[in-house]
Amino acid sequence: MSSFSYVGYEDSGRRMKGVVDAADADAAIAAVSARGLHVLEVKESSGPAGAASIARKRVTRAELALFTRRLADLARAGVPLDRSLRVAGEQSENDTLRSVTEEAVTDVHSGLPVSEALAKHPKLFPAVFTMTLRAGEASGQFPQVATRLAEFQQIEVKRRGQIMAALIYPSILLVTAVGVVIFIVGFVVPRLSSVFNQLGSNLPLPTTILLTTSAFITNNALAILIVTAGAIGLYRAWVKTVQGATMRDAFLLRMPILGKVISRAIVSRYARVLGTLLYGGVPILESLQIAGAASGNRVFETSSRNVQQQVREGRRVSDAMQESGAFSSILVQMVAVGEETGDLPGMLTQVSETLDFEVENGMQKLTALVEPLIVLTMGAFVGLVVLSVILPIYQAQELVK
Repeated sequence: MSSFSYVGYEDSGRRMKGVVDAADADAAIAAVSARGLHVLEVKESSGPAGAASIARKRVTRAELALFTRRLADLARAGVPLDRSLRVAGEQSENDTLRSVTEEAVTDVHSGLPVSEALAKHPKLFPAVFTMTLRAGEASGQFPQVATRLAEFQQIEVKRRGQIMAALIYPSILLVTAVGVVIFIVGFVVPRLSSVFNQLGSNLPLPTTILLTTSAFITNNALAILIVTAGAIGLYRAWVKTVQGATMRDAFLLRMPILGKVISRAIVSRYARVLGTLLYGGVPILESLQIAGAASGNRVFETSSRNVQQQVREGRRVSDAMQESGAFSSILVQMVAVGEETGDLPGMLTQVSETLDFEVENGMQKLTALVEPLIVLTMGAFVGLVVLSVILPIYQAQELVK
């Protein structure tokens, strides 16, 4: 099986590009023609079949959310699912999403449900996406479930955007501060060292510390870069292991101030994913498993698996969450109310909205704390440099007198 890139056009004249897996060029042409396209060009891609997928353009969360919204709107309008899927893919500006959607439409025409056709591309469509759509298909409420899924994705994109916007200014400050430090220590101080050395060996302590530090960094710059790159490589390899990822996630949750914000963000995402799955009709055990994996934190994922095991043994979800100790009290209480009223998805949605507000408020407070801290640290360093330069000059003047 080889991978072929193709160029074709629809009956409307719209030009289409994509990738198809086939045994040979003739089979690739037949596969493209089966999609309703008129083939202009077919070429075998270099490398194995998976190489084309690697070269594909990345699909952002915003693009996937917009795709889901279009799919839901078309389904709610009464358009057949195969046509809804095709139109949603054609309207996408991302070539990868358009190509994958074309393949999924072909699978749907061959008899697969939409959810299973999309599930063949797990790197693009996560489990929470396909499982929710599968439940919607099984319950006959695909439009409503797809709409709920689109809302979930849009909220996720919005929250990530807010977090990134809050981090932009502190990041600029930090990069600027590091750049100034490197410039002073690596370029300014070495040019002043000869002047200071002429003043004699009895230099003030701040000046001696600054000169020693600058000389060490300048003389061992290459070694420092190698050690830093090696440390980063080792860290990345370590966090890819189960033990390393678990220790890192546990450390993040224990951090002062930031740990609370991270914990609330994780619980908010967990509640939103769990509520979306349950609203779609996914069984509670599968929903707990997927929500735990989607939380993005190994410690929290382990706690969710423990809750899943206890629910399997017959316990209530709220009781299992309370016993684990990893879930916030508001989540436990709202889950208990949802179990009593029979509206667990609605309660989970309310919890996620409340926690989103707390996360946004916490990020604002954290940003307000970090910004002056960076400025003060930078000011202290510049003050130390100025003091280290002025003290030897003042000392020399005293000796002349």
